[in-house]
Amino acid sequence: MQTDRSTHLDGRRRARRLPDRAAFWLLASVIVAFLAASSAPTPLYATYAAEWHFSPVTTTVVFGVYAISVLVTLLALGRLSDHVGRRPVLLAALAVQLVATAAFLTADGVPGLMAARIVQGIATGAAASAIGAGLIDLDSRRGTLVNAVVTPLGTGLGALGAGVLVQFLPAPTRLVYWLLLGVFAVQAAGVLAMRETVSRAPGAVRSLVPEFALPPPARRALLVATPALIAAWALPSFFASLGPGLVRTVTGSGSVLLGGLPLFLLASAAALSTLLLRNADPDRVMLAGTAGIVLGVAATLVAVAVDSSALFFGTVFVAGLGFGAAFQGGVRTVLPLARPHERAGLLSLVYVVSYLALGIPAMIGGLLAVHNADLPGTAREYGLAVIVLALLAAASLLVRGRADRSAPVVVEQLCPRETARQACPTS
Repeated sequence: MQTDRSTHLDGRRRARRLPDRAAFWLLASVIVAFLAASSAPTPLYATYAAEWHFSPVTTTVVFGVYAISVLVTLLALGRLSDHVGRRPVLLAALAVQLVATAAFLTADGVPGLMAARIVQGIATGAAASAIGAGLIDLDSRRGTLVNAVVTPLGTGLGALGAGVLVQFLPAPTRLVYWLLLGVFAVQAAGVLAMRETVSRAPGAVRSLVPEFALPPPARRALLVATPALIAAWALPSFFASLGPGLVRTVTGSGSVLLGGLPLFLLASAAALSTLLLRNADPDRVMLAGTAGIVLGVAATLVAVAVDSSALFFGTVFVAGLGFGAAFQGGVRTVLPLARPHERAGLLSLVYVVSYLALGIPAMIGGLLAVHNADLPGTAREYGLAVIVLALLAAASLLVRGRADRSAPVVVEQLCPRETARQACPTS
């Protein structure tokens, strides 16, 4: 009788579980929401500066503390979900994100704003690798693709969405955060309803000690992909720090919505190129991406020099195509080489590289903009640095090209030939 009752209860619990397909898209929506929340304050900085009377240097510092908190959290918690499970880490991250969003609502000065950004960075760092690994757990073939698509897309949607709210709706420093609170609460309920995708493993406490442990098959792949990842993520930092000022230069408009448009175009183009090139060879995709970055940034600098708004927005889109290709090529090269219990740790390293490339150049660009009254000149110096990074990445790929032709053989030792390029569903 007791056995029958237990079986009945287990059956009811399973019936209430979210189907894996729905759970997959739930996780994708969570990372979009987290990254949208991270970029949502960007269009608000001008409003904050007017209300609280701070300089552009403060804006740069606020961006910097977020990037640092993400990096520190990735290093400390990046492998935790491989040991305790994806759901506990995601639920904790969502709880912290709710606290961060409430902190934005109640912030009444720079210290409150910085505190909110630090807490937000902790939430994003905790969630990033757990979500990425969870996507691959649920669908190993599509997980790597969706990881690459939603990362830039979330950033762009946050900047544009917040810009729309600031431009057209009341209470600009409040409304966006109330909306995000509702989104995160619904997503937390969804995570509660999904099944755990990885079994618990010993070593949770030991995993909190930062450690750059790479699965042997992925070491060379990450080494090859790193220059392309750095070049790719230096690009959105270029438009995050200098984009609004460049828009004012080429359009003569101070519109908050227009100021967020370059980041949105960049992200949309990145998502498009990721989808279009999803079946192409990852190394060739990375190489094409670096070429797109060089072409797009060079043309953007020309657009600024000739004061052409149409050319400027068009070339941002071209640069975005390169950004998406370089990033997804790197992700698809590295992630399939990790087994389930290694995925979160490996993905955290990919994100560490990406956030370093995003955060450090953005802070440098912001400081250059403050100390150099010639914004086009600052953009030219920064843009040339991004071009050099992309050229170095391309050279690295070409030099290692012949040696890396042996990489599919290594992959095939772990999984069948037909899955070697996309994912390795090992257990």
